[in-house]
Amino acid sequence: MHSSGTPLGHHGPVMPEGEAHGVAASRRAFLAGAGVAALGSAAMVGVGEAVAQTTPPAAGAAPAPAPAAPPAAPRGPQFLDYPGKDRGLVVLGDRPLVAETPEALMDDPTTPVGRFFVRNNGLLPEDRTASADAWSIRIDGEVDRPLAITLGELKQRFKARTYRMVLECGGNGRSFFMPAARGNQWTNGGASCAEWTGVALADVLRAAGLKPDGKFTGFFGADPHLSGDTTRQAISRGMPVEKALDPHTLIVWGMNGQPLPFIHGGPVRLMVPGWPGSLSQKWLTRVLIRKDPHDGSGMGGTSYRVPTVPIVPGSNADGRTNFADMTSMPTRAVITAPANGTRLAAGTREIAIRGAAWGGEQHPTRVDVSADGGQTWRRMALTPRRNKYDWVRWNGSIALPSDGYFELWVRARDSKGRFTPHTAVNWNPQGYGANPFHRIAVLVG
Repeated sequence: MHSSGTPLGHHGPVMPEGEAHGVAASRRAFLAGAGVAALGSAAMVGVGEAVAQTTPPAAGAAPAPAPAAPPAAPRGPQFLDYPGKDRGLVVLGDRPLVAETPEALMDDPTTPVGRFFVRNNGLLPEDRTASADAWSIRIDGEVDRPLAITLGELKQRFKARTYRMVLECGGNGRSFFMPAARGNQWTNGGASCAEWTGVALADVLRAAGLKPDGKFTGFFGADPHLSGDTTRQAISRGMPVEKALDPHTLIVWGMNGQPLPFIHGGPVRLMVPGWPGSLSQKWLTRVLIRKDPHDGSGMGGTSYRVPTVPIVPGSNADGRTNFADMTSMPTRAVITAPANGTRLAAGTREIAIRGAAWGGEQHPTRVDVSADGGQTWRRMALTPRRNKYDWVRWNGSIALPSDGYFELWVRARDSKGRFTPHTAVNWNPQGYGANPFHRIAVLVG
């Protein structure tokens, strides 16, 4: 059995975002539904063009016209260059800075800080991690005893806890929607799983004395709005107070046993696991308890909201009717090894395969892999989670009938018995909730 190999092409293991046999492949064309097989088609076109260019004209034939200028090559991925971050992260936007983690870099049980995806909504605030314990957070609104508490006091006053939990952008998978939805074109890389250390938000809210009318939260951070307008929040989202009282919802100051890095919201942020990452306010300054739903930036309309009645893809919906706030994230599974585009030795007939699966309030209970387009599936072994909201690591092997080109598909079933879909479903204007099968290509021989 041979389970390791070399990536095809010259620009890293993620084949659709690089080159295969010298032919550039468009990232968006791949994501738009042509699939990994499109890469093979592109290669065949390139081979055909090369043959045409080297075939001499027939005797007596008129000279061929000068070839037209070739079209501009599709823009390849832009890789992140940021202190402490892996150079393999792919930049989706630079203002604000957004970068995703390719699936092959999601191979660690606990995501290293360097490989953790980056999502910002505004400008970066002043870096105050050097004086972290002096950072102040206000708890007010529908509480009996409003609090203004420093991070140092928070550490002394409340019990610290550590959980390994997935943080995931609400728009993860957006690029799989057709037609394209607005926003950063995430593939599966807007999710990572770290060990978070902090205190339960519930403990702090109870110390402030929740009033009976306190039904919702509103969160505020120090990151300035992109416009530079100091009266506007870059993002300010909220949720029902029941989620705030979940013992896994934390005010965190630690990540993987180290102080929370500035780029990930340090010195202090919220961690609201299982729900859209936009609720996990970075550079946290205030928690407001409200009688009614929060109306800050990132609330209402189509922001972090999905249709309750399916709409025609491409519709110009405004979110005023038949839309609801996105809560639990959908179940998702990815293959982390082998990497997409791996070339295996001739004669390989079985390969080891592994990856990760996770969800929101529902966790994965089964993972299957197919090498024949979903005609047959092989069940994978699952590693138990450390705690709720951790991801499930899975592994196994898959048989291949011959040499040649194969696509490997992965699907997961959640604790309610629902499988991840073949394609992105429930199209919405801002592209939330897309979780189709992850597919990779391998070439044997």
